[in-house]
Amino acid sequence: MTEEVAGTMTPPGAAGATPADGPAGKVAAAGADTPSSHEPAGTEPAGIEPHSTEPIGSAGGEPAGLSGAEPAGLPGEPAGLSGAEPAGLPGAEPVGLSGVEPVGLPGSARVNGGQAARPQLIRALNEQLLLSHIRQLGPCSRAELARLSGLSKPTVSLALVNVERSGLVRIAGQRTGVPGRSARLYEVRPEAGFVLGLDIGLQFLRGALADLTGQIRAKASARARASSMAGRVTELIRLADALCADAGLDRAVITQTVIGSPGVYDPRRNAMALTGQLAGWGSPAVLAGLREAFGENLVVENDVDAAALAEQAHGHGREFASFAFVWIGTGIGMGLVLDGRLHRGVHGVAGEIAFMPISEGRGTDEGDARRRGALEASASASAVVRAARRAGMRGPVSARRVFTAAARGDERAAAVVAQEARLAAKAICSVITVVDPELVVLGGGIGQAPGFAAAVTAELRQLAPVLPEVRVSALGTDAVVAGCLAAGAELAWKQLTALLPSAPASDGSFSG
Repeated sequence: MTEEVAGTMTPPGAAGATPADGPAGKVAAAGADTPSSHEPAGTEPAGIEPHSTEPIGSAGGEPAGLSGAEPAGLPGEPAGLSGAEPAGLPGAEPVGLSGVEPVGLPGSARVNGGQAARPQLIRALNEQLLLSHIRQLGPCSRAELARLSGLSKPTVSLALVNVERSGLVRIAGQRTGVPGRSARLYEVRPEAGFVLGLDIGLQFLRGALADLTGQIRAKASARARASSMAGRVTELIRLADALCADAGLDRAVITQTVIGSPGVYDPRRNAMALTGQLAGWGSPAVLAGLREAFGENLVVENDVDAAALAEQAHGHGREFASFAFVWIGTGIGMGLVLDGRLHRGVHGVAGEIAFMPISEGRGTDEGDARRRGALEASASASAVVRAARRAGMRGPVSARRVFTAAARGDERAAAVVAQEARLAAKAICSVITVVDPELVVLGGGIGQAPGFAAAVTAELRQLAPVLPEVRVSALGTDAVVAGCLAAGAELAWKQLTALLPSAPASDGSFSG
């Protein structure tokens, strides 16, 4: 029969952590064994594009708590993601095959500068389209897929035979209670792939394991006790093994692993750089050890960028095409989503607001500023503690205690909190004047403190030319892990669909 191709492919600009724009600029992908090379290695996961030149900033956005001995957040902080929360991208339409626009009538589709598309390419496009609909909508019948895609029922049937044979989809049952013949329903097979998301923080390690549908299979956290780089890698591997054991899986079956980490990837050194307070984490041996443990399908994502992806997938970011996720806790960082895509910048350091030259108040410290950036040294949790002590607060002082005291009317603590709000507002005002986001989301222990968003908003009214909406993230301490799972789900999906027998190979030929 004549091959036909639908003209309703999902546009490449769909919201979400897309394969084409997934973890890239601030990402270390497995297989980057030549530090001087800027080309992706042969074993690098599909869709990962390393940035080109050296990083010029630092994340410093530590997803842990407010003080050296406390987890993220303050009393009243919103709870984290529930164990049953999907890790994928609910509501975000899966992206089609960018760069290949099927047009014209059946049998006349043309791609790549007007050359006629081969039947195998048309079949591959049809299969990708149907898979996208099934993944987005859940169980679908052949009739529904034909209506959604614009393909004929025979073409849909042939495509479904191939994707079902690949193991990516399965028959979910039959629709009953409607007139006529009961229709068989197709859905993504959960066990077709697994994603592991890990968060390496200064004080805590967190992780979760999800199947291809986004269902959480295991979730755990542990206090970070190791003081050495090698010890931290070992702790992270131990946490991953515990998650796999809880899910009844071997780590070898994991399709994609994404680790949220402070810092950015430096391709010259083949290592993370500017990793804030994580001593030794910038050593090339760190990535070497992680690659050895987790294999070629490993991506290391900047932690605050991962939290921004989680906000886009599960939080307030679902309502807005462009927003800034500002994390203020033991460190400071920002994830910037523009037109539905995470923006990384040429060098991968977009959002490294820790290095904004904003420094004032009692909490600042010149030595700390040289290590972590001027803003982070003046406005992070450690700066809040320094300011409180210099203001005369005694006893065990933590950022949590300072905010609690301020809420109770302590004038010294209130002055420290007011200064913190001014610093945050100045940084956000700078962001507003450059990118003009629709929304600013505050995360991290300080960012989510009761009343802090209102104080920042009041300062912004005095500073900013326009006032975007300011909201507090509701994702809690699991935001980084949730973002790693969301990014990992997109990478795993692209990896698995590339293995379809009719999928085009990297050299332009076809597999199978």
